[in-house]
Amino acid sequence: MTALSYPEPVTVPARQARSVTLRKGERLRITDVAGGQVGDVFAYNAHDITEHHSASHTRTDISRLFPALGESFVTDRRRPILTYLADTSPGAHDMLIAACDPERYAAYGDTDHANCADNLRQAMAELGHRPLRFIPQPINVFMRIPVAPDQSLSWLEAATAPGDAITFRAEMDCLVVVSACPQDQNVINGAEPTPLALTILPPLTEETTDDSH
Repeated sequence: MTALSYPEPVTVPARQARSVTLRKGERLRITDVAGGQVGDVFAYNAHDITEHHSASHTRTDISRLFPALGESFVTDRRRPILTYLADTSPGAHDMLIAACDPERYAAYGDTDHANCADNLRQAMAELGHRPLRFIPQPINVFMRIPVAPDQSLSWLEAATAPGDAITFRAEMDCLVVVSACPQDQNVINGAEPTPLALTILPPLTEETTDDSH
């Protein structure tokens, strides 16, 4: 059997988004290139984009605010779509905060600011999908939003160092869009937004049992 070839890592420029398509079992490694950068991750059934990852269904399924290693994100049809497989970052991620959008930046007085919602719409349009009317709650990798005992939220700078990465395994054929969050009105991306990198990795076998292959 001929081994499948995999493309070189895809750079997600600061303030932009890129998409990749995964076959079931393949892995996606998202690397914070310069450190301190949040990524908004959206995952869709590659064969039916009306099915997508759902933060609320995932929280219901796992009884946690964010999956633990080895647990899966599920879709709005309660089917696993991505598994949280490996992590070399400090492990702080978020699934509460909505994607930034034009309305958020308009409130800051900036009506032309790049944003994750429009980044997702553009990435999907480039793949031939009709304009999205609904933006799912993203999987906010590297984002630190701690919940205090009084239920208040804090917005903290991402604690990732250059090269830190999180890895997901596809549990179905899926389309994944990752936006290097453009937010520069608070501290979540440090001094300024920076790039991310996407690497598609083959399914794990007995010979490849970790994230380094």
